[in-house]
Amino acid sequence: MAGKGGAAPSTYSPSPTTQKTKSLIFGNDDIDWVRSDGREFHQCRPAFFKTGAVNAAAGSAYAEFGNTKVIVSVFGPRESKKAMMYSDIGRLNCNVSYTTFATPVRGQGSDHKEFSSMLHKALEGAIMLETFPKTTVDVFALVLESGGSDLPVVISCASLALADAGIMMYDLVTSVSVSGLGKNLVIDPILEEESYQDGSLMLTCMPSRYEVTQLTITGEWSTPKINEGMQICLDACSKLAVVMRACLKGPDSTLEE
Repeated sequence: MAGKGGAAPSTYSPSPTTQKTKSLIFGNDDIDWVRSDGREFHQCRPAFFKTGAVNAAAGSAYAEFGNTKVIVSVFGPRESKKAMMYSDIGRLNCNVSYTTFATPVRGQGSDHKEFSSMLHKALEGAIMLETFPKTTVDVFALVLESGGSDLPVVISCASLALADAGIMMYDLVTSVSVSGLGKNLVIDPILEEESYQDGSLMLTCMPSRYEVTQLTITGEWSTPKINEGMQICLDACSKLAVVMRACLKGPDSTLEE
């Protein structure tokens, strides 16, 4: 399901909003504050995707959501180091790391073991592992700049890179997160919003199959709030998948909403 080679980038630009000048306020009882980048509460940042970003890899993709910039490379399938142990399905190896200049505090780049594990769980259910038995596919994600909602961007970009590498999948995997700020739910939060959040919900799914591959919740959430957050994420994931498929189809694939 891959479109190999240097396909032209695809972009997703949400509906323009009127720029507002009111200061950003995070108050439990204030529902009239404005996001610092002018977006509506349920509006994602403009997204940019491009495949074929790394020539030496079997497949690769670059993603940019506002100030969050990620590049993912896929290598393999290669012979597994555990080949002596017979397995009729393949193995998936994921690694997420940050550059030393990715965060405002310089020199703190490192591997992120928790994100690596969560990336593996998000992708594993979507890949047809039985199509490459006794072999391993390596997924290396590098966060070039951390601007908020890093993991959802990594997951979506990794899915696109796997497709670019020709790895058989049941569907593309897309991921979006929402933050709880007082009584409000804001989608695709930036770093500033994440620092003030009361809790977060990240949903990863296969949009065409309407199947959730991962749901991560932090903080205290009521059942109605969880349902609302999941629906917001599912809607956004479906729109994101359209952009990713357009990116795989080739040149001149753009989407604006």
